[in-house]
Amino acid sequence: MNISEIKTQRLALRPFTLADVDEIHQLWIEPGVRKYLWDDEIIPKVRAQEVIAKSIELFNDKGFGLWAVTFHEQSTIIGFCGYWYFHEPPELEILYGISPEYWGNNLATEAARAMLQFGFQYLGFDKIIASADAPNAASFRVMEKTGMNFLKRENKNGLDTIFYSISKNDFQFDKSVQVIANEVDEQK
Repeated sequence: MNISEIKTQRLALRPFTLADVDEIHQLWIEPGVRKYLWDDEIIPKVRAQEVIAKSIELFNDKGFGLWAVTFHEQSTIIGFCGYWYFHEPPELEILYGISPEYWGNNLATEAARAMLQFGFQYLGFDKIIASADAPNAASFRVMEKTGMNFLKRENKNGLDTIFYSISKNDFQFDKSVQVIANEVDEQK
């Protein structure tokens, strides 16, 4: 089954494509986004392209990766959400972010809840983990609003990192979230 889109009350999520490189790169180098996503590094565009290519590979191999977040019926990317491997050894975690101009509107929470539901309902996950640098209070608020609970705090790659998790049994499914599956061409 190819999932081409996830729709929430206000948002549409679709898997990244290589055509997204310019928009995603611009989002990822915004100061408020890069601060925790890239440890404040202004990444080169080729790095964004590599991440998108890896995401496409993950979708082809495992059915998950990173998704572009837009408003319904609009094409401008306002955020990202999905599953990615972090830390050593690699752990699969949910990841999300919204352009700073849209902060404070619960859009990251809406996207993250849809991604959690997708993970439990379509990917068969029993438990989903998220982590963030300890100073990233906004990310913890999103985790808590989605129903995730504190799991642990530890030093990862030299950073004070806090982990949250949620099990499938504890997640509140939302019947308004639509997962649209259809035959789509291979992502380019």
